[in-house]
Amino acid sequence: MITVDIQQKLGAFQLKARFEAPSGVTAIFGPSGSGKTSIVNAVAGLRRPDNGRIAVGGDVLFDSADRVNLPPHKRRIGYVFQDARLFPHMTVLRNLRYGGQHDEAQVIAVLGLGDLLQRMPAGLSGGERQRVALGRALMCNPRLLLMDEPLAALDAARKAEILPYIERLRDSVEIPILYVSHDMSEVARLATTLVVLNSGQVAVSGPIGQVLSHPDAVPLVGVRAAGAVITTRVSGRLLDDGLTELTFSGGRLVLPGILGVIGQTVRVRIPAQDVILAKTTPVGISALNVLPVEITQINEGRGPGVAVGLKAGEAHLLARVTRRSAQRMQLAAGQKIFAIIKATAVGPEDIGS
Repeated sequence: MITVDIQQKLGAFQLKARFEAPSGVTAIFGPSGSGKTSIVNAVAGLRRPDNGRIAVGGDVLFDSADRVNLPPHKRRIGYVFQDARLFPHMTVLRNLRYGGQHDEAQVIAVLGLGDLLQRMPAGLSGGERQRVALGRALMCNPRLLLMDEPLAALDAARKAEILPYIERLRDSVEIPILYVSHDMSEVARLATTLVVLNSGQVAVSGPIGQVLSHPDAVPLVGVRAAGAVITTRVSGRLLDDGLTELTFSGGRLVLPGILGVIGQTVRVRIPAQDVILAKTTPVGISALNVLPVEITQINEGRGPGVAVGLKAGEAHLLARVTRRSAQRMQLAAGQKIFAIIKATAVGPEDIGS
């Protein structure tokens, strides 16, 4: 468990962040200038808060009341920056060993670095450099890993290349990770816990599926980023159409592509703006996914949009419709309706293992 409770005045900006992060990946999400990097730098010991407390497990890293402030080199924290910061005159193997040699074989295997060990950083792609930087951070035997916008400088192809390795790391290495990002697709694919910042303060935090599917989260994460994250299982193939069938407690989803293997767990992000609502069973439509749902909550925003919380089985979904549509349909909490989701509405970047 990571405990962060800090305050710091940075000019006219006031950082006041308090949250707890369990094991797994905790994403810190928010717009530029919301305090994301200031928090991870405080955890790393690169910035001293004015007051507060930071602890990892039972070890206190900073406590203003007890005058505890461990220097960075005594905190046993791995840090991966947006820029990989590899030593250009060293091979990949020497860069890795600069961090240490803890679990060297496992780190190389998990991150797929075996074929890169004798290469120089100049000959690596952006995704390969970030994998090496991640491996170097892991080989110092950290008790906590910090990742500050590690994919922000990569194009879509390089992001797609490295994301499966970070997923594998999340699932195979028992190290809590604080992951800073402003890309919701990235966050939804990787995180188990979400902390949303707004003007230096924690606006909401909790399990990512609960936070993102709540109508109150829409103004905090943005209308385009809002959406639900559900856990499904690969149950079948529609090979003639190149589709994969996924099942979860709320029914069945059909999505394009060959996703995982039969029985594998797959995490899916469904953007709120791509969910259509119907009061009766729709017929004669092209959309392949129609789910019976119950409305849990309706939040009217300041603009023309309305956020509608939905429950499908044990899973929670989110839809965003216009105020006019909500009024015309007379939507209300407790009402049983149907959620329609086009198979093509969920992109490859919204699907993770």
